[in-house]
Amino acid sequence: MSNTPSEIQVFPINKVREAFPALSRMYKNKPLIYLDGPAGSQVPKSVISAISRYYEQSNANSHGHFITSQETDQIIDQTREKIATFLGAEKPETISFGSNMTTLNFALARSIGRYFQPGDEIIITQLDHEANRGPWLSLREHGIIVREIRLQENGTLDYDHFESLLNERTKLVAIGYSSNILGTVNQLAKVRKMTYQYGAWMLVDAVHYAPHFSIDVQALGCDFLLCSAYKFYGPHVGFLYTRPGLLDQLPTDRLRTQYQQAPHSIETGTFNHAALAGVCAAIDFIANLGEGKTLRAQLVNAMHAIQIKEYQLAERLYEGLKKIKHLQIQGPSFYHKHRAPTISFLHKEKTASTVCQALADHGICAWNGHFYAIRAIEVMGLLEQGGLTRMGISIYNTEEEIDRTLEVLEEI
Repeated sequence: MSNTPSEIQVFPINKVREAFPALSRMYKNKPLIYLDGPAGSQVPKSVISAISRYYEQSNANSHGHFITSQETDQIIDQTREKIATFLGAEKPETISFGSNMTTLNFALARSIGRYFQPGDEIIITQLDHEANRGPWLSLREHGIIVREIRLQENGTLDYDHFESLLNERTKLVAIGYSSNILGTVNQLAKVRKMTYQYGAWMLVDAVHYAPHFSIDVQALGCDFLLCSAYKFYGPHVGFLYTRPGLLDQLPTDRLRTQYQQAPHSIETGTFNHAALAGVCAAIDFIANLGEGKTLRAQLVNAMHAIQIKEYQLAERLYEGLKKIKHLQIQGPSFYHKHRAPTISFLHKEKTASTVCQALADHGICAWNGHFYAIRAIEVMGLLEQGGLTRMGISIYNTEEEIDRTLEVLEEI
């Protein structure tokens, strides 16, 4: 991973921070420090304005003949197009919307459960968020066999174990792109190569990956990919990418009054149209940080700059934490060349809740617990201890914030 000073300096951090109203919030006469991004990022003014503007000017349901309804239709179409571009998808019709990733994944799992046969097998992981475990585990009620890839002590998956689980009955592998608790980026190229050998589908949870790295679903070769805009500076909207032609094969839950073809066949009820307008604005916000002749080129360029900047700050935090007595960092080191800027650690004498309360008293936002990756915490033997303290770097964080956080942790 490239990480030269010249590249870091070109990132417009002052311009970025000015875009986020939340960064002006004070607590005990000091600015709040938001290291809680892995659970949801702050939102720029352009996104807030887009949501407000929809309610002010275009609030109507879809598919009417009048102007505000037509504007709503345009927002829906535009959002599909921009998400498809954001993900490198073949066309907008590969993108379906939902209230959040978890709800979409349950809907997808129900339809796949009807499509598969008893005795068919699904592979999940011990590292994943429960949103990419629970829906698949529920299919055991229908005779589907669900196996899980082991999590190793170094915070990575055991790919030899994964290979041993694969067989001719394997129909789906559901895996995260990046861990929301340890920052581990999984080796999806290796996973995809092995799944091809058995004709199994690959589903990717990219919720934690999307804020930090560029995604290309076609290069990845995935059959499904799920994501959530509230992790990359947008509102709470979930979306599903499905390989062209695949969703039409699945018996999804749907009303007779909705469109029966992809991408609509898994979309139930009325969308949050204002939130869709916000998603468009969030993608535009990211694109405006990059350069290129097309929206896709701008997004790829911007995400590369974001990746470099965030990695530098995360490495600074990681090295600082290593020097603090009683702290034990969990997961892969920052000498791995591809790692998300999320760090979790254990205090040898204090619970994660106690640490986060002390941080909160100093205006530093960080999370404690299992972060819905409860199986990983169980495997690590940390559930009864209250889990871990987690900090994540976002686009708006600074070196000064990292240094202040480290000073507070030293006091704790």
